Order: sequence, then structure tokens, then C-alpha cells
Amino acid sequence: MKILVTGAAGFIGFYLVEALIKKGEHVVGIDNINDYYDVNLKYARLSESGIDLEKADDKENGLEYVASTKYENYRFLKLDITDLNALDTLFKNENFNGVINLAAQAGVRYSIENPHAYIQSNVVGFLNILECCRSYKIDHLIYASSSSVYGDRSQIPFSENEKVDTPVSLYAATKKSNELMAHTYTHLYDIPTTGLRFFTVYGPWGRPDMAPMLFADAISKGQPINVFNNGKMQRDFTYIDDIVEGVVQLALQFKKDKAPKAEVFNIGNSQPVKLMDFIGGLEKEMGEEATKNYMPMQDGDVKVTYADASKLHKETGYKPTTTLEAGLHKFINWYKSFYNY
Repeated sequence: MKILVTGAAGFIGFYLVEALIKKGEHVVGIDNINDYYDVNLKYARLSESGIDLEKADDKENGLEYVASTKYENYRFLKLDITDLNALDTLFKNENFNGVINLAAQAGVRYSIENPHAYIQSNVVGFLNILECCRSYKIDHLIYASSSSVYGDRSQIPFSENEKVDTPVSLYAATKKSNELMAHTYTHLYDIPTTGLRFFTVYGPWGRPDMAPMLFADAISKGQPINVFNNGKMQRDFTYIDDIVEGVVQLALQFKKDKAPKAEVFNIGNSQPVKLMDFIGGLEKEMGEEATKNYMPMQDGDVKVTYADASKLHKETGYKPTTTLEAGLHKFINWYKSFYNY
């Protein structure tokens, strides 16, 4: 198959591209490489996959592709999904079988500061993806939703059967809108769509705006870490390899006419961890104790996330295998190497 992965320079996108390539699939990755966080990390991820953006000389119908020097079945294109004309040209040229849309403006807290970026990328950009999937008869669209759609609720674990009509951040609202939009396009145009509600993904090459990287960075520099809600929080931390394995299973298991119609799945570890225990694990791996700055709950945040992933397990056999201890060990080993700590 030929698969388009959007957000290919991102954390999950980087791993997903490599996993699909190693399965023998032909992959085209796109990313706008915005500066929401350090673009050097995004360039480093691309370089790890054999993509050198300075060699963008493979021009085809006005689009500048970069062929991977590491994988013969991978090409990359710097492209923003909000650019409908360029996106349409890409779909017209490539004749994709499947699309995995991970491109989005991420971050719960940043959505309070810069709401317009979320509407453009997560709503307008996603509409462009849907329109191209409709126009070019894509066999299956998989897209990133988020555990944040559940809001701040006490009933756990979170099940896909629950109503998610009370988001507590604009980011969550845009992800809920993606699920509604996808359902509508499936209903109107018979496009198979699958939404994945990701639960707190962590690991090597992770996003620097998320707690694992923020904590590791602060500890390495001898700076205090901000512990919100005075540490009384739990997260369903899910190691990146387990997340990617679930996405790949969905992408490859469901071929044309066999993909779920407008389905949504939780994808998480189903083992929530107390925030203070997670910090303790980081401290153990780094060999240093963190200075903790205890703070109240932040706007848009939630106290607990906990995935009921039984639906995805029933559909694909998905079952996470990475323990927190093993995941933190791999993460900190990478962190020390990448940042010369």
C-alpha cells in the first residue's frame, strides 16, 4: 500500500513512519515543521529517517519531495494541511490507499493562549484532509483524536461508549469536532474513518512541551519542576512503541471494504500512574532528586486519565507490553545521549 502520514516530523509520526516502512509499505510523510516547540528536534527526527531538507530537489508538479537516504520506500514533503491546493495536488499525484492524519496543533495549555492556531490546523486542516479523502476515494482514514475529549470526570476507566460533550479545553473541543466531522463524512460519502484517542504518550524523541521531557530537562539543569494540583494527579502513561504497534495493526489489518465505519478507539496502557510515582521513577533513572514546586490545578487540565482499551484489543488484539520502569529507562537513556547529559 501507499500511505500518507501527516505530522511525520512529530513524535508519534516519526515512529509510525519507520514502523510502516519496515513493514514494506510505501510512505509519503508531510509536516509543516512549525515552531510550537524546538524545530531542531523535528529536523533531528527527520534526519534519523534519512531525510535531509537541504536536498529538497526532487520536484514533481510543483511539489518538492525529499527522498530518504535510509529507506527507499519513504519520501517527505514540507507541506501544511491548511494549504488545500497543495494538499489536493499531493493526493492527485500519489493515489494513496490510506491516510494517517497526525498533523495537529497540540497542547492543552497552549490552546488557551493561541486559540486561532487550533482552529486553523485542527479544524480547517482536518476538513481539507477529509475533502481530499472524499475526492480521491481513500480506502481508510485513521486520525488522531485525544483522551482530552473526556474532560475532567471521576468515572473511570474512560470508555468510548461515554458521552464526551463537556471538553475543558479548546484543544479537546477541536479533537471532538474531528470525530464528529469524520462521522459525517463516513455517513455522507462512505469513507471508512477511525479515530484514535491517544493517552499520554512518552518515550525517546518525545515532545519537549510534555511532562516527561519538561521534568527530565529541569532535573538535568538543577531547576525546580512544576507539580500541578499538588501532585494529586494520575496519567495513563503509554510508551511510544505500544502506541505505534496499535496504529500499525489498524492500518494494515483493515484493507478496502474491511475498515471500520466511523469508529473511535481508546489507545492507552490502561494502567494509570500517580504523578508522584512517575516523578519518582524519573528521579531514580536520572540519579537525582527533583526540586518540586507544588502548584494548583491549571485551567484546561484534568486530574485523571485512564483508558479502557478493551474495544481496540477485541478488534485487533492490541495489548501494551512496556512497563513504566522499562519505558522510563529507555526514555532517560535516549535523553542523556541526545542532550549530552
